[in-house]
Amino acid sequence: MCVLHVCEPGPMSESLDAKRYMSMLRGGAEALNARRQQINDLNVFPIPDGDTGDNMYMTLAAGLDAAGDTLPEVAAAASRGMLMGARGNSGVILSRIFAGIAKSLQGGPAAADVRLFDKAMQEGVSESYKAVSEPVEGTILTVLREGVKAAAGSSGLEEYFDLLVPAMDLALARTPEQLPVLKQAGVVDSGGAGLLAIFEGMRDALEGRAFLEESVPAQAPAAPKLDLDSFTEDSVLEFGYCTEFLLRLQRSKVDLETFDERVLSDWLAAHGESLVFFRDGSIIKTHVHTHTPGEILNHCQQYGEFLTVKIENMTLQHHENHMEHLVPKPHKAFGVVAVASGEGLMQTFREMGADEVIEGGQTMNPSVQRFLEAFDRVAADTIFVLPDNANILLAAQQAAGACQTSDIRVIPCKTLGEGYYALANLDLSSGDADAIAQTLTAAAGEVVTGMVSRAIRTTEEVRKGDWAGFSGKRILASGPDPEQALTALADALDAGSHDVALIFAGEGAGPSADLSAALSARYPRTEVILQQGGQPVYDYILVLF
Repeated sequence: MCVLHVCEPGPMSESLDAKRYMSMLRGGAEALNARRQQINDLNVFPIPDGDTGDNMYMTLAAGLDAAGDTLPEVAAAASRGMLMGARGNSGVILSRIFAGIAKSLQGGPAAADVRLFDKAMQEGVSESYKAVSEPVEGTILTVLREGVKAAAGSSGLEEYFDLLVPAMDLALARTPEQLPVLKQAGVVDSGGAGLLAIFEGMRDALEGRAFLEESVPAQAPAAPKLDLDSFTEDSVLEFGYCTEFLLRLQRSKVDLETFDERVLSDWLAAHGESLVFFRDGSIIKTHVHTHTPGEILNHCQQYGEFLTVKIENMTLQHHENHMEHLVPKPHKAFGVVAVASGEGLMQTFREMGADEVIEGGQTMNPSVQRFLEAFDRVAADTIFVLPDNANILLAAQQAAGACQTSDIRVIPCKTLGEGYYALANLDLSSGDADAIAQTLTAAAGEVVTGMVSRAIRTTEEVRKGDWAGFSGKRILASGPDPEQALTALADALDAGSHDVALIFAGEGAGPSADLSAALSARYPRTEVILQQGGQPVYDYILVLF
């Protein structure tokens, strides 16, 4: 829950310091939170799968605990938090915007004037475009770029935001003219709408109209309950300690300008396992598994002082969840991390050989941090990642770039079916990571996936309340109930020409012998397999191969 304090407008400083910047970020988070359901509802497809507002809010909220004495320090810390919390394409792009701002401010003065802030915003534009392989205009990218362009040359920060926000608003209004899919759906770009809300909230906080005094990130997990009896007087420390800390490098101990952090990361890699290591300015974030955390901390203290330290005995178990995620598996050459939603689907992926299955999909995109934790648990030289949604690819790729302990290969799966069929074709016998990745990628390209979900508004293809059958971005069929929509979708996708039609029933549906028999009779040369997937949003997922 966020607490909003409304203040009387007052004179605004022409410099942006650490405290004011964090107040602006909190103001942006509050404004976004107030509108996130509206932003969720701006989904192009007429089904209940919108999550842009949620993804952007949780990404931004992950950076709100940033601490530091100077603007460069808090900007870097906030950026790092957003990176680890980034969810979905919109969240990853948002994190890269603030990464660009932090990058530009690094090494600069403790507070920035409008000239330096404008330069930082331009770097945010540059980083946002780099975040996607094929930038598309009429999206969040355009809204930011047009706003920054309009605000350039401002004489002060207040004028900057008074030019920035209206220009972003105009750019957002034009997005349907740039993307026909938006115009057809009668909506503006959801990511751009989320970004506009953030910068409106930042402007209000900057100008003294509103600011956030305190904030708790969305969906903050409750503190775990530990089973202290799982490590008794006779236990042996088999798994060691999960050791995490933030280390502030000290000028009295190192030369910050010439210090090579690889000296420290190499030492940590040699004295621990499952290392995740980042440096942002003078702050180093470390996660490492070790039997001797004292040795780790004593060594690192010769370079600086600790801001935070967390040490957990990996044998201890949660009262309800046995902390399997903290117990490392034996190191091996290859591992697989898959993404799926629904207990039936997740169990299927485990049975097919996935070492870790992250719960996620449409409306529940996993964060970069979730991927890093899964990589840590798999503990393999090379890890193949199988997303189940196009909106998850960027977060998986960001996590791959951040992981230093394994070679991460993200297979570009954009549907559950692609991930399933790629995993079905997994063969590690060659021992060649490149060849295995090529095989998985090729298999993902051979499968056809269709989904059935209820329409939340009327379009040319489907009426509100009916069920839509679609593949990719195309609605191909509709029906008054999910079974009729599934049958029409199977016809549209030429299911009879495929060897197998695998159907996963969602949480609101169930495997039906009658449905299976009807489809088998309709497509006599195709093996029809219907099983419980338990996935949300989609009543049925149809996988043809």
